[in-house]
Amino acid sequence: MNDFFSTIRKHQAQNLPFVIYSKPDSGSIFAFLQQNDKLYKVSDYSEKGFVLASFDEKQLILIPEKQSKIISAKQTGVSFNAIESDEVNLDLEAQKQYKDLVSKGIEAIQNDEFKKVVLSRCESVDLVNFDFITTFQRLIHLYPTTFTYCFFHPKIGLWIGATPEQLLKANGNVFQTTALAGTQKANLETEIRWEQKEKDEQQYVTDFIVKRLREVANSVVITEPYSIKAGSIWHIKTDISGVLNEDSTLKEVIDTLHPTPAVCGLPKKKAKAFILENENYDRTFYTGFLGELNSSFANDSVSSDLFVNLRSMQIQENKAILYMGCGITKESIPEKEWEESVNKSMTMKRVLRAENRVKKID
Repeated sequence: MNDFFSTIRKHQAQNLPFVIYSKPDSGSIFAFLQQNDKLYKVSDYSEKGFVLASFDEKQLILIPEKQSKIISAKQTGVSFNAIESDEVNLDLEAQKQYKDLVSKGIEAIQNDEFKKVVLSRCESVDLVNFDFITTFQRLIHLYPTTFTYCFFHPKIGLWIGATPEQLLKANGNVFQTTALAGTQKANLETEIRWEQKEKDEQQYVTDFIVKRLREVANSVVITEPYSIKAGSIWHIKTDISGVLNEDSTLKEVIDTLHPTPAVCGLPKKKAKAFILENENYDRTFYTGFLGELNSSFANDSVSSDLFVNLRSMQIQENKAILYMGCGITKESIPEKEWEESVNKSMTMKRVLRAENRVKKID
């Protein structure tokens, strides 16, 4: 393991692109170490490698399999104390702006512009002695059921995160995806109780995905919704699988699914337009997607394993930009949505606050 990370450190010291990642419930870590600093892009999803796509799909960055050294290692435990905090974010201006944005979204829903919209915000925290490998290891330790990654390109920057949501897993014409919605902070109760608002939100997501997939697949199977825990947050999840039509392409399936209602809204086109017009910041790779594209290095068959880029942060010099969003429906309450966004911000703050290495920017 030490050799694995020392190789990555030497690679990063040369300012060359790389990605390190670990799949959900996996005991392995993989890395693509690109051997030049060229910015490769995906054109039609026939490429092989690791893809990082922006929310608006205007940036489709690829670390090509052929241009990379691929290494792997077994995970080992890390020892650190994550600092739990019930801190309420006291940035009153940010709180007001987000609550106003949510209110505007609720008003649009009441005016029948769309059924649901996912509205996000970002937050900046000051970093002291940040180390990307240490942070990556902590994320795996805290959130073993997520897709954990650290992506670097000198022309893009450094992104790191742990996401619970799979966009698509495809092997030949067989695919798997999920519908994920609803958020609840974990507590001591063993039974999770969901309000109608969360149940409706989850059903919107499931119905949309299934309807769209039936346009490109001749068989779609859906499980009953169930609760799943990602760190200190509970979600409602539905597993969806099926078989693609013979004439369907990977690009068609990705375009069908992305952006999902869990990160955009319903109907997708109207919700996306509202987001781009009203959020007043660029999500870039937050709520985009990332993962293995037509990769064949880990098994005998060519397969894709893509995840939605949630619970993520961008590292800029001595600060981290954290991203978080909430699904807004007609039952939403702005104050509660703000509190939910604060709870989601703790996913990354728990990692950064270990050993008191981070202080929040006022």
